[in-house]
Amino acid sequence: MIAQLDPLLLKTRPWKAWPRLLAYLLFEGRPLTTRGRWINPLVLAGYRLWGALPLRAAPVRPIFILGTGRSGTTVLARALGMHREVGFLNEPKALWHAATGEDDLIGSYSAQPGRFRMTAADARPEVARRLNRYYRAYLRLSGCRRVVDKYPELLFRTDLLDRGFPEGRKIVLIRSGHDVCRSVAGWSRANGRAGADWWGRQGRKWHLLVEQLVRPDPAFAPLLPHLGEIRRQEDMAAVEWTVAMREVLRMRAMARPRTLYVRYESLLRHPRRELRRIMDFCGLEPDDTALACAARLLRPPRRADTAPGLHPALQPLFDDTMHRLGYAPARP
Repeated sequence: MIAQLDPLLLKTRPWKAWPRLLAYLLFEGRPLTTRGRWINPLVLAGYRLWGALPLRAAPVRPIFILGTGRSGTTVLARALGMHREVGFLNEPKALWHAATGEDDLIGSYSAQPGRFRMTAADARPEVARRLNRYYRAYLRLSGCRRVVDKYPELLFRTDLLDRGFPEGRKIVLIRSGHDVCRSVAGWSRANGRAGADWWGRQGRKWHLLVEQLVRPDPAFAPLLPHLGEIRRQEDMAAVEWTVAMREVLRMRAMARPRTLYVRYESLLRHPRRELRRIMDFCGLEPDDTALACAARLLRPPRRADTAPGLHPALQPLFDDTMHRLGYAPARP
């Protein structure tokens, strides 16, 4: 659906269409696997304008949705977007590319490879200023009070988020690796175009993932001799999920501040309870209409958690990560 304009949202709160259309047309940009990429130069020109405007206001308190792709981050952002105070940006990679110049992991906006991991040192004053101004521009134009930035890969930039937005909130979504692997593989096969799929232009995201996150991690040492054999979509997705969830485990061990961990399966089974918990954590006012909409939008999973069958060199670390996250062994 265009701009995630869900029929439920249009029926219940039709005025919420404006923040979504605004985000879609002026702030999010179009990635490689979508149409309408002619708009990207206009979006990036808009960021040069927003970055030049002072837009003084109260400190921005973004709500960041982190995790790994195909783990339910979009449906959670849509549910929060039902809240009367909230406007949400759906993976605004153009925004982050305009702010940092090093964000483009798949090759949508630049020939220069991006970086997965960014630290507090990357929250330089000019970068933090640009990000704050971009969010303020969106809030000012949309009429919303809070912005949700749904961008799973920000999981590897929590130090930057904490430095740039000390009042921000981070929601980390966790989903069974078996379901994520199947979902990524299905998406890539259905939506891939010539030379570009889930892994970007000519596999750029995969190569950056391997070089920046897999090779430096000693836990992946047994897999390194076999990396050339990892070609199946399910295996590549399992590597990405394992890297991301090991980052989540590190975050939990470090007791990262202003961070809430949400299990996707619990969100689907108990949408009102989990959304109320998320809204309280984010400091959002109670909104019964949003909760009722979310209960209709979030439905319990139908499919059993069956194992996709992974490369033997990857399976032990994948299984260990599943176990540490509290997932029971899946049926073969």
